[in-house]
Amino acid sequence: MIFFKKTDADTPISPAAHSGQLSDLHKKIAQKDLPEHARLQAEKELDKLEKSDPLAAEYAIGLHYLEILLSLPWSSATQDNLDFNRAQLILGQHHFGLEHVKDRVLEFLAAKTLRKAQKPRLLVVDEEVARNNLRYFFTKEGYSVQTANNGKEALARFENGAPFDVVITDLKMDEMDGLKLLEKVARISPDTNVILVTGYATVSTAVDALRKGATHYLSKPVKLDELRGIVKGVLQKQQRLHMGDGPVLCFTGPPGTGKTSIGQAVATALGRIFLRISMAGLRDEAEIRGHRRTYVGAMPGRIINEINRVQVMNPCFMLDEIDKIGQDFRGDPAATLLEVLDPEQNAHFIDHYLEIPFDLSSVMFIATANDIGKLPGPLLDRLEVIEFPSYSEQEKLIIAKRYLVPKQLAECGLTDLNPAFSDRALQKIIEDYTRESGVRALDREIGTLCRKIARLVLANKEESLVRSVDDKMVASFLGARKYRRDAAEGCNMVGVVTSLVWTPFGGEIMFVEALKMRGSNKLILTGSMGEILQESAQTALSYIRSNVSRYGIAEDFFDYTDIHIHLPAGAIAKDGPSAGAAIALAVISLLTNRPARRDVAVTGEMTLTGQLLPVGGIRVKIIAAARG
Repeated sequence: MIFFKKTDADTPISPAAHSGQLSDLHKKIAQKDLPEHARLQAEKELDKLEKSDPLAAEYAIGLHYLEILLSLPWSSATQDNLDFNRAQLILGQHHFGLEHVKDRVLEFLAAKTLRKAQKPRLLVVDEEVARNNLRYFFTKEGYSVQTANNGKEALARFENGAPFDVVITDLKMDEMDGLKLLEKVARISPDTNVILVTGYATVSTAVDALRKGATHYLSKPVKLDELRGIVKGVLQKQQRLHMGDGPVLCFTGPPGTGKTSIGQAVATALGRIFLRISMAGLRDEAEIRGHRRTYVGAMPGRIINEINRVQVMNPCFMLDEIDKIGQDFRGDPAATLLEVLDPEQNAHFIDHYLEIPFDLSSVMFIATANDIGKLPGPLLDRLEVIEFPSYSEQEKLIIAKRYLVPKQLAECGLTDLNPAFSDRALQKIIEDYTRESGVRALDREIGTLCRKIARLVLANKEESLVRSVDDKMVASFLGARKYRRDAAEGCNMVGVVTSLVWTPFGGEIMFVEALKMRGSNKLILTGSMGEILQESAQTALSYIRSNVSRYGIAEDFFDYTDIHIHLPAGAIAKDGPSAGAAIALAVISLLTNRPARRDVAVTGEMTLTGQLLPVGGIRVKIIAAARG
């Protein structure tokens, strides 16, 4: 016999409990500081619930929707702490190198610091006694105040200087009244907030003023404390919008170069909550925009969910690995990001679940990518790209000494023992056990070494054995070296030229190999060459055939010869024009039987006339050359 246990979900809701739920929701809507459109939506949903059967499925869906709607931080925000010197200190303490990146981030923060430090600009348009009183009052409050006698003078103030943040204007004035001024200001400066004050307040004029874009409508005599509170609230909201406004930074570079940690440092410098969402492998548009409530188990998208979790509307939001977003029949998530990252659109971002706009304009978005070439053009156009270069070996050595070694010693419980890592030991780890642009693998190798030291201490109970770590101890603990300096350690060969290439993971050394054999006018290209690389090889061969006398090559060499050009590591796709010069030199070396120097690396796009064109990625290529 099978018994079914009764659960709470099966228990019917009593009329008293149903009434209590609805009463609580009424109180929450009344107490919550909601925008007008959100309040109307909440009241509409509550009205549906009151008419619904508590046992119906629609009731549970509506109740869950209302709970999410009321839990969102519609007006809650953290106060930005824009201390430029503090930001500079944070970036300097936590990151070594990356000077170009830190300079650009500090410029970004400096602009926002100055923007915040500026005195708010107020324009008071009223009769002489009233405007003089208001000017005196708001000047004492720390505002920059100008005055005008009527609407015509007020417009002249707009034309002669920077736009004002707030305009406080009377309704009845000669030459141009307040409503006409409101219409003009809305056209020439849409971001300016207009507060109308009048001794002739009527319902019709109030409705007309608010419909035309007035922020507030007050009747005279005005209470100064009330007016001060209104102006302060308007400016605080405007400041939040300005803080989120501006370029969306996109950190791009090889893995392990500090893109995420720089984003965290920006959030710390601003005093904002840091959020991170990995976009890698994201294929469903609903992950960002949410599901419509018609679906079973519908819920908001990840952006709304994360904002709801931290309960502030102005976090620092990092969209990590946006170059790895996928797309399929469920939609294109990258296209959804166009609305999220566009300052002109995200003030009215609509999540499919909420069905009403949510303001994302005060959110500071930062994106990261390894290869921006994979981003759609319209999305890339909304980003300001900051490139993270590869670290040189000298920079890696300093980073290991200052940050990685102390971190791994602490994680392995070796802080008290504090074994000293010699420079030669760290240099050996960098050269023989890692080959990367960042320091992630270096961190792992140091961690492996520290764990072996910890085991040795526990096994032998003799801490004196590991008071210092030298290069010989590195070799005994980490085993045979994983990488060799192929270019420096090899010998010069005919038809083999060292080339420098750029990859999403930094610069690398690549060898271009050329062989000739009896045949008839064939150019054989192998090594997963892309279309551009194949064209570079054709260009190099044409240049050589047209300049045979310059290099002492037989004019008819190609009539009875096949030339095979190969780029090793055939499983890895290769493309780009910068190998053209290396291919030409490899073929010239082959045909003249002169070995090419293995310790000299070549990069550059070559034209049919033999000119070398500028190429990108020079810094990472030079670092790769130094490493090799």
